[in-house]
Amino acid sequence: MLLHILVLEEFLKRWYDDHQMNCYGRRLRRTGPEQLNSRNDLVSPPQHSRVNGWSLPLHTFQIVALLFYTYLAIVGFGIYIPLLPHGWKYAAYAVIGVLFAHHLVAHLVAITIDPADQNVLAKKNYSSPMPVFDRGKQKHVIQNQHCYLCEVDVGPKAKHCSACNKCIADFDHHCKWLNNCVGGRNYWFFFNAVASAVLGVFLLILVILYVFIQYFVNPAELRTAPQFERVIENNTWLAFLPVAPAETTAAGILAIAVITVLLGMASLLLLGHLLIFHLYLLGKKLSTFEYMTEQRRTQNTRDPESDVEITENTSVRMDPLQVGSCSPPASRNPSSFWCL
Repeated sequence: MLLHILVLEEFLKRWYDDHQMNCYGRRLRRTGPEQLNSRNDLVSPPQHSRVNGWSLPLHTFQIVALLFYTYLAIVGFGIYIPLLPHGWKYAAYAVIGVLFAHHLVAHLVAITIDPADQNVLAKKNYSSPMPVFDRGKQKHVIQNQHCYLCEVDVGPKAKHCSACNKCIADFDHHCKWLNNCVGGRNYWFFFNAVASAVLGVFLLILVILYVFIQYFVNPAELRTAPQFERVIENNTWLAFLPVAPAETTAAGILAIAVITVLLGMASLLLLGHLLIFHLYLLGKKLSTFEYMTEQRRTQNTRDPESDVEITENTSVRMDPLQVGSCSPPASRNPSSFWCL
């Protein structure tokens, strides 16, 4: 729901980028110019660290996702669930309602939590500007579990995210749909948001398909609400029952059903892919970042020329400071897609 609109567009964009350059030459979000061979060894990060997903600027994906969630809620609970027969109607209200509410809470909590490392939280003053990282003095942002930008010791799995410009505890990835990093502090809220989205969208699609098919088989089954007793024309239908009945046409009901099912199926495919990927990671006890690193090592062993390139540019390509969206190289493995 909140995580899935425009995911296909982002996936296709990244697929195109991956075919324009190899996976190690991808355009990653930078905290400063990558002129490591020039005299400019100063990497200038954004002036201030982000607190959470509500820190300005909000990401376009985040806003569109919230709007799409609202659309699904209005269409589902305002148009199609009220058309179900009485017994199924209340069951749908209860089950899908719980899933939508659970998803909304989990998603908002995942946005709101500050995922920073514990020592960063203890010391951090978000109103103070971040220092400038000098690659002439230090090769990496984090060395020996000390971050030279946050100026604190951090946990063994902490990474410095360039988008948030702070060290994230048990870093997993930076999510554009949350506009926040996903780490140890909010990973389970993120996971619950994805899982509830998959179940909620799946059940909503079933409801809409039932209404669509039943319209052609036995439309009387969809007109059991008391408000339909005052409707004379068979082509006249009611939306937003029972609170605010609004007349509409059968064509309108069917058109919205087709559009919503198509969007829902596309998002369900991609969200299901995302859920399966994270179930795979949980089974392997890996984070997204660790999976990315492992995939790069694997490709290096298969491609000696690529391995040489990485060896020469390790401080550029693998430094966590340079990893903004933290997406691993594209692969043919169907589990290689996740929230960006």
